[in-house]
Amino acid sequence: MPDYHDDLRLAHVLADTADAATMARFKALDLKVETKPDMTPVSEADKAAEELIRGNLQRARPRDAILGEEYGVEGTGPRRWVIDPIDGTKNYVRGVPVWATLISLMEAGEGGYQPVVGVVSAPALGRRWWAAKGGGAYTGRSLTSATRLHVSKVSRLQDASFAYSSLTGWEEQGRLDGFMDLTRAVWRTRGYGDFWPYMMVAEGSVDLCAEPELSLWDMAANAIVVTEAGGSFTGLDGRPGPHSGNAAASNGLLHDELLGYLNQRY
Repeated sequence: MPDYHDDLRLAHVLADTADAATMARFKALDLKVETKPDMTPVSEADKAAEELIRGNLQRARPRDAILGEEYGVEGTGPRRWVIDPIDGTKNYVRGVPVWATLISLMEAGEGGYQPVVGVVSAPALGRRWWAAKGGGAYTGRSLTSATRLHVSKVSRLQDASFAYSSLTGWEEQGRLDGFMDLTRAVWRTRGYGDFWPYMMVAEGSVDLCAEPELSLWDMAANAIVVTEAGGSFTGLDGRPGPHSGNAAASNGLLHDELLGYLNQRY
């Protein structure tokens, strides 16, 4: 199996750079925010963080391609870095600390590009999570000061905690009835949102989470952290990985039931 340690170290350096840029503008009174064509917000901090990451990658990995939320695809080849400079921009611009920079390295393989490295850095929460293919998933302040992550062992839906971002999107897809039935079947629901529920699945503090509409940069880093922690990460169609335009993540033991509810009347 390839050794991704150097790539993981680089991803941490990229995250450090992004954290400094995003925290410098978090809660700034003069923060500039625009509306993109898809009607989602983008701040000057989103753009600055992605520019910094791209600049560092162009110097450190000039042969690798880059896909970012704000500036699209650059380059070609079997290795592609996927970046969401601020996952949770709506939180960021309102001063809510639940947002993160997502950085993933994907490699071409059977079934298309698959994530092999992922770093999720949430500086306003003082948290960071990461994983590399075959190396497990971890959380901590640095590579040398970390705790290994493991998903929960909850095996009954009535004992499970289910997290989601919002109700938006489920009804548009005709999945709202199944979604609501799932919320009634589980022990507890919480709307943590964005990257955080996936990290809590990896930590074992949440057992299930799902979102109806996502982009690749929203999922790539989350997917490898969840799977390296022993969980399952698929689309709502059950296809493994971050390629379905939506996501379902679990401790693995409850995954079929999770998908069953969200697809039952679809």
